[in-house]
Amino acid sequence: MTTQSIPADGALPEPIRRMRWRRFKSLVASDLYRYSGVINARAFWRHFFLTPGFRYSVALRLSAYARSQGWARFGFRQFMALMLYRYTLRYGISISPQSKVGSGLYIGHFGGIHVNHGAVIGDNCNLSHDVTIGKINRGPKAGVPVIGNNVYIAPGAKIIGRIHIGDGAAIGANAVVTKDVPPHIAVGGVPARVLSEQGSAGYVNRTDYPPVVD
Repeated sequence: MTTQSIPADGALPEPIRRMRWRRFKSLVASDLYRYSGVINARAFWRHFFLTPGFRYSVALRLSAYARSQGWARFGFRQFMALMLYRYTLRYGISISPQSKVGSGLYIGHFGGIHVNHGAVIGDNCNLSHDVTIGKINRGPKAGVPVIGNNVYIAPGAKIIGRIHIGDGAAIGANAVVTKDVPPHIAVGGVPARVLSEQGSAGYVNRTDYPPVVD
């Protein structure tokens, strides 16, 4: 997914685009590969039953798929919304199906994860526990973040406001980020500052899955 073309305020003015079943399966496969390094039925069911982050990802993808289908409004969409809400309460992960989430989502540790519904998350993002990707309602940074591709977000990090996190960046543990982060840079601290130019190298792995279909 290209994040550069998304409006800086995180708005999604275009109508909901219909997601084909092939794309849904392709997105789930990309998520699975980030966990297991393989894509097959055995790996799917193992991680679905034993890995809360992957189970939540499947429910999130299925909810997004249901929102884009006209036929799903007759019960299935509501069922998936309820299922996602149940997992939100159970695992402490809150990501709206309205959020634009790229392929290869990896939730390493569940609990305390909150993503504003207008946020944009690129491909191969690593989310850790106690991460907040939130909105600022006023001032020059009013809006929501846009997270680039191959970004690692460590436990406790807070990314707030209309900012852009560049491709390959790394956000350190408990960092509070309120300004743009250049590509392939690691930041940390309160407020966040540049720590190194290594970025997310070594943290974001298993990204060589088959291309996701449109």
